[in-house]
Amino acid sequence: MTDTTTKVQEHYSGTGLTDRIKSALASFAPEDQTVTIAQLAPLDQFHTRGILATADLAKAAGIEPATRVLDLGCGIGGPARYLAATFGCKVTGVDLSPAFIDAANYLTARTGMSDRLTFQVGNALDLPFADGNFDVVFLQHVAMNIEHRSALYSEVCRILTSGGRFATYDLVLREGGVLYPVPWARDASTSFLLSELDTRTTLEQVGFKTILWRDDTQIALNWFKEAMAGAPPTGPSLGFVMGTDFQEMIGNLARNLRERRLGLLSAVLTKK
Repeated sequence: MTDTTTKVQEHYSGTGLTDRIKSALASFAPEDQTVTIAQLAPLDQFHTRGILATADLAKAAGIEPATRVLDLGCGIGGPARYLAATFGCKVTGVDLSPAFIDAANYLTARTGMSDRLTFQVGNALDLPFADGNFDVVFLQHVAMNIEHRSALYSEVCRILTSGGRFATYDLVLREGGVLYPVPWARDASTSFLLSELDTRTTLEQVGFKTILWRDDTQIALNWFKEAMAGAPPTGPSLGFVMGTDFQEMIGNLARNLRERRLGLLSAVLTKK
């Protein structure tokens, strides 16, 4: 494991995370009570616009019941559970953080969906799957932490079937000068942003063909505006996952988008 990978893993260490989630859920759902996708959405969708973005990207990816899906950088499993519940497909989730995978398994059991989901610790640059093992790879707010972007996209391409789809939702560099901390990095040492042009060029060079390429920056800004105008969340939220400085991180993300330091990209591509 490289020094950079270790630092990224430390950022998402989630010390005592599952126990903290258990305590948070106990306020409205006793341990023997099933929880729903909607109840968990403020807690387990670790990306801009939350479950709304997951739903949009899933629709664009054309997921069906028979689709074999990999949620790469799955966090604590929110998007994977949404996909399995909505489309009836089976989903595998992989994340670098053992604490996130432990929490993903716990929350999946609480939703009664363990028969449709599998989670495991893994590195996005060296996945333990055979060539052509998945029909769709889902990637949301993950690529910014990966220095060797060409290696990431090549590995995604390898594990997709011919004609398989890669659905990605990530931040891109615009006018630079990024303000830190942000949700994926407390400083620039673990933040590896590419411009929109460089992102597309890299994807096409490793063997992808673009079928959807959409700038979602303004949609995200509208979402931030509505969220900040409303009452603060009272139940379990992403602060339980990322710690006490999460509000500063999310505020900086909104400012980076507002000041055109960053943009937000949704894309679906097929393996040539």
